[in-house]
Amino acid sequence: MISTIVMVGIGGALGAMARFGVNHGTVQLFGHGFPWATMIVNILGSFLMGVIIAKFSTMDNVSNEMKSLIITGFLGAFTTFSTFSLDFVTMWERGEMIQAFSYMFISVIASIMALIFALWLMRGAGFPS
Repeated sequence: MISTIVMVGIGGALGAMARFGVNHGTVQLFGHGFPWATMIVNILGSFLMGVIIAKFSTMDNVSNEMKSLIITGFLGAFTTFSTFSLDFVTMWERGEMIQAFSYMFISVIASIMALIFALWLMRGAGFPS
C-alpha cells in the first residue's frame, strides 16, 4: 500500500509539472484571452487515458503501482477531466446511456454551479477574497 501511495505521489508531481508546462507554453503562444491550457490538457488527458486503458487491458504484467503512477498520479494531476471522460465512456459501453448523459450533464453543470456558489458565498458572506 505504501509503495502505491508513493507512486501516486511521483506521478502526481510529474503530472503537475506537465500541466504547468502546458500552462506556461500556451500563455507564451496564445496569451491570456482564452483558457487554451485547460482545454488542451482536458482533451490530451482524455486521449492519453484512452490509449493507456486500452494498452493496459492487453497487458498482464503491469503492476498496480505502475497503473496508479500513470492513471491516478500523472493523469489525475495533469487533468481530472480524463477520469471523468473514462467514467462516461465506461457507462456508455455498458449501454447505460441515461446514466452516462446524466453523469455528464450533472457533473459539468453542478461543478460550474458549485464554483459560482462558492464565489458568491465567499464574496457575499464577508469572507476575504
